[in-house]
Amino acid sequence: MTSVYNNVVRPVLFRLGKGDAEVAHERTLHGLRLLGRIPGAAAAGGRLFGSVAPRTVFGIRFPSPVGLAAGMDKNGVALPGWRALGFGFVEVGTVTAHPQPGNPQPRLFRLVEHEAVINRMGFNNLGSSALADRLADYGPLGYPLGISIGKSKVTPLEEAVEDYVTSLRRLYRYGDYFAVNVSSPNTPGLRALQDAGHLRELLTALHAEAESLSVSGLPGKPILVKIAPDLSAQAIEELLAVCTDVGVAGIIATNTTIDRPAVSSHPLAGETGGLSGRPLTDIAAKTVAHIHAETAGTLPIIGVGGILDPCDATRLFDAGASLVQIFTGLIYRGPGLVRQINRSLP
Repeated sequence: MTSVYNNVVRPVLFRLGKGDAEVAHERTLHGLRLLGRIPGAAAAGGRLFGSVAPRTVFGIRFPSPVGLAAGMDKNGVALPGWRALGFGFVEVGTVTAHPQPGNPQPRLFRLVEHEAVINRMGFNNLGSSALADRLADYGPLGYPLGISIGKSKVTPLEEAVEDYVTSLRRLYRYGDYFAVNVSSPNTPGLRALQDAGHLRELLTALHAEAESLSVSGLPGKPILVKIAPDLSAQAIEELLAVCTDVGVAGIIATNTTIDRPAVSSHPLAGETGGLSGRPLTDIAAKTVAHIHAETAGTLPIIGVGGILDPCDATRLFDAGASLVQIFTGLIYRGPGLVRQINRSLP
């Protein structure tokens, strides 16, 4: 499968998106959506590519610890299809309370020589109400569903808490866990929410809302925080202290980086946005290891960033991750990467 993807599929997708990589992204989603409509395809793919080592993390059973990161299927249009590729879980979003078009195009750039991507999508999505409507139409997916929530661009920072709470309330019954995205570099002011004071207020409100929804008859859902790879060690430790105090279920490490030293010679290096792919491999592993050490392994971690082969995934597991997610690796290595990682698991 890997050779077919590298020699046939990827060249076609890259040519389609030569002027705008987002074209290839949309064609891929369309193909996965069609695949998910084939009777039995998802179940067959899950058996063929899935891991034989399911694991339970923050109270959820994952058929495989290899998941799809947020950003690939923001509006949840292809959810049955992802299982056919062997993913053990999928994270949709990032979704916002208000629908928004995101930043002007082009906003997605491939740095092929570095196996990297720069994106400044800007949380383009149809809004949490539309996502709730779509999720209501799906039957059982066969895997846990994570939902990443973020702040709408039109919402002032001082009103961010209610923006997040609104999305959580609309989507609570549909997600198995929720990821609080306070680390995207593409929404002005968003990363300020990683500061201890802002983060404590936000997480306290989200936990209060989750508790009220649980009292109303819905089961409790884990809430995780996704952090940036650009935080200092001290900032990470302060963030972890807040997460521990508030009772966060886990950390997703990491989001994209705004640093460019690894690609500084590339003509696209000056494009604004978050950098992902191979340049994040070392950063993600070091961040996961730091979080694992600071929490003495008591806080589950989803490791994401720079996974392009099974060794990269193993490195994150060895650093302390309980689960991993891929995104850019799927673009450069294709769906065979999911199978390879699953088969490399002990």
